[in-house]
Amino acid sequence: MTRQLHLNAFLMSTGHHEASWRLPESNPFANTSVAHYQALAQLAERGKFDSIFFADSPVLIGTVGRRPAGSLEPTVLLTAIAAVTSRIGLIATASTTYNEPYNLARRFASVDHVSGGRAGWNVVTTAGPDAALNFNLADQPAHAERYERAAEFLEVAYKLWDSWQDDAAIADKSSGVWAVQERVQPIDHVGRHFQVRGPLNLPRSPQGHPLIVQAGSSEDGKGLAARYAEAVFTAQQTLEDAQDFYRDLKARTAALGRDPSGVKILPGIVPVIGSTVAEAERLEHQLDSLIRPEYARLQLAKTLKVSPEDLPFDQQLPADLPDEDEIEGAKSRYTLIVTLARREKLTVRELIGRLGGGRGHRTFTGTPEQVADAIQHWFEAGAADGFNIMPPVLPSGLETFVNEVIPILQSRGLFRTEYTGTTLRDHYGLPRPTGRTASLQEATA
Repeated sequence: MTRQLHLNAFLMSTGHHEASWRLPESNPFANTSVAHYQALAQLAERGKFDSIFFADSPVLIGTVGRRPAGSLEPTVLLTAIAAVTSRIGLIATASTTYNEPYNLARRFASVDHVSGGRAGWNVVTTAGPDAALNFNLADQPAHAERYERAAEFLEVAYKLWDSWQDDAAIADKSSGVWAVQERVQPIDHVGRHFQVRGPLNLPRSPQGHPLIVQAGSSEDGKGLAARYAEAVFTAQQTLEDAQDFYRDLKARTAALGRDPSGVKILPGIVPVIGSTVAEAERLEHQLDSLIRPEYARLQLAKTLKVSPEDLPFDQQLPADLPDEDEIEGAKSRYTLIVTLARREKLTVRELIGRLGGGRGHRTFTGTPEQVADAIQHWFEAGAADGFNIMPPVLPSGLETFVNEVIPILQSRGLFRTEYTGTTLRDHYGLPRPTGRTASLQEATA
């Protein structure tokens, strides 16, 4: 069978462009509308997307004047979406720094049960000191420590998901035995960060484990992805950078004894689509003209660890920015932004415009045919297994992609015309994990 794309719809309130909420068509209160997200999920399912995805943070990000602020807790939102969809995968972000393994393992297993095997977890370590202040901490843990905790967090989650054997619940009415106690065991985990007895208070879910997604591109992030991730969302501005990331992560995965094909790499793309190039460019210019640069500069200054006064709008970035090694927050996004500005010699005003559409993800402006060409080119050039589609405006950007780009990709044999499976793992072509308890028993039998 010809290799096919994996497509994930990254959904964000009125769209990924920070000024999308100001368009006449937009609902500026969509960020808290369950009906809005249910309709978007149904639209993506009609387009046969592998999955939808919600980012999340345990802190209010940026200034509330800039764009719709605040978001619904994503795993709660996914259960509402599961009720009105039947096939599309449901991925939510949750932090390993500001949660406990038992709670999150139970939460994602619950979503997997509720959705019939469609849950995925985007594992993040949460950058920035502001979140720490919401969780009884004076500052964020160090970058390396956050990733060390994340690795142990995942190990505990795997053990909890496997603490029930698949055949533990027998529901034998004649004998009065609902489940076999010997098939439900404590995990007795003792580590540097966690002590968890277990077992989970929920039977093993339809997928065994929810699909594990990772989105960090720092060295520590790539190390975590190579060991645990089954899908990776990444931001890459050029084909060469995307190819380098793809080769590097696949090699790291193989070096750890994993099959590189079991890790799907999906760069983000913000497609600004028009029936003609001129129409697409008009939409792009309209959106960019609605950016409030003073708000955007505040966020840029925070990312770069400088004062807003150090970033005059019509000058390039200062030469004496901190090195990546000095950054304890989102290292890979910091490097991407600085590299983009330096490579293209952008002024601060121009950089704000470039970041307004996708916060560092690639923006592509053109016709449906040109968007399909761009996706195919990276896919066939060894830069991607698929894409994280980030519509600049919602719902119209997703509607255009589903109605006009998807059929082109399908006609080229690059994307499914129907779902062939029912779970998120089916869509990504990934096997259901064997329970660790069962594997141990088989090995000693």
